[in-house]
Amino acid sequence: MEAAANSRNFPLPVRAIIFDLDGTLLDTLPDLARAANLMLADLGLPAIDGLQVRAYIGDGAVRLVKRALTNDRDREPDTVLFDRAMPIFNRYYGEGVARETRVYPGVIKGLDAFRARGFPLACITNKPAKFTLPLLAQTGLAEYFELVVSGDFLPRKKPDPMPVTYACGFFAARPEHVVLIGDSGNDRESAHAAGCPALGVTYGYIPGGDVRSLGFDAIVDSIDDAVALVRPF
Repeated sequence: MEAAANSRNFPLPVRAIIFDLDGTLLDTLPDLARAANLMLADLGLPAIDGLQVRAYIGDGAVRLVKRALTNDRDREPDTVLFDRAMPIFNRYYGEGVARETRVYPGVIKGLDAFRARGFPLACITNKPAKFTLPLLAQTGLAEYFELVVSGDFLPRKKPDPMPVTYACGFFAARPEHVVLIGDSGNDRESAHAAGCPALGVTYGYIPGGDVRSLGFDAIVDSIDDAVALVRPF
């Protein structure tokens, strides 16, 4: 574990724990890249490699498709092209949402340990529910979560604090007693804006830099390592 310069006092007193999905619990890159490149092929556009797709993950399927079409994180594609592309991507991804996706090492052990200590668990992702729920079910993770907040569940998604604030209310817990574990700046920003501590994992999808530069309260190498950083409140 690595604590930030302005570190909190660990172990944190916690009532509930929130997890990001892509890049934190699951390595979804192979299936996202496959769907994106099948979409591009159908549209007569050049393929993009896995490293490019990795840099485009984290803001939901719509942003991923736009980035795949433009091969740029911020540029907007032609509207007509995007309207053609989105249902193609949805079809391909939906057909194989967990074909090559894998649970990261340490995740099951960590989730079992958190649950054994009595922590209620939530998953908050920007991925739409039509992908999130089958993905959790097919990878065996659905049983762990009392709450799943997908990207289309609320009017706003990460990095907005709304999903995290919703989870705090669901668990009837003050924000300072709910910790979020994620891999991106969106996760940290959403948690801190809601008033929650945030832990970052070292192995996720981090566009443009190291997770240590993103302002997390502590950094862990696996979900299992995070168990020692919290205690029941």
